[in-house]
Amino acid sequence: MHIHPLADVQTRRIGPDTRIWQFTVVLPGARIGARCNICAQVFIENDVEIGDDVTIKNGVQLWDGLRIGDGVFIGPNATFTNDLFPRSGRREGPFRSTRIEAGASIGANATILAGVTIGRDAMVAAGAVVTRDVPPATVVAGAPARPLRPVRPEERR
Repeated sequence: MHIHPLADVQTRRIGPDTRIWQFTVVLPGARIGARCNICAQVFIENDVEIGDDVTIKNGVQLWDGLRIGDGVFIGPNATFTNDLFPRSGRREGPFRSTRIEAGASIGANATILAGVTIGRDAMVAAGAVVTRDVPPATVVAGAPARPLRPVRPEERR
């Protein structure tokens, strides 16, 4: 495991051969699998579970309730939410859980709304706004994201 000296990593639940780069903050309740690459300027909240072989590029924030499967790629500045009706200073009920299933890829600057599931081997295009579940092995794009086509065999991990 490699943790950059300028990272603030408060969890001990990190798998072997994972790399965490500078200016990343990981809160104590987070769980990170083996062989992950967590790039610079990432924030990982407490109730976040990250599988093995996951890449999280720069500028991503992972909020409570997020579950990330094995082999997932999250592009730079992808945005996740966990509350569909946020209000300052007021929190009602539990956070919505969002699932990114194994092998899925999320493009740069995509926005993923709370409570959705992105299916196994799905691909979310850069800049897409995901407002509902994405079926497995499907490419989605647009705002709101719509299915474009199936993922081709050569595009699977």
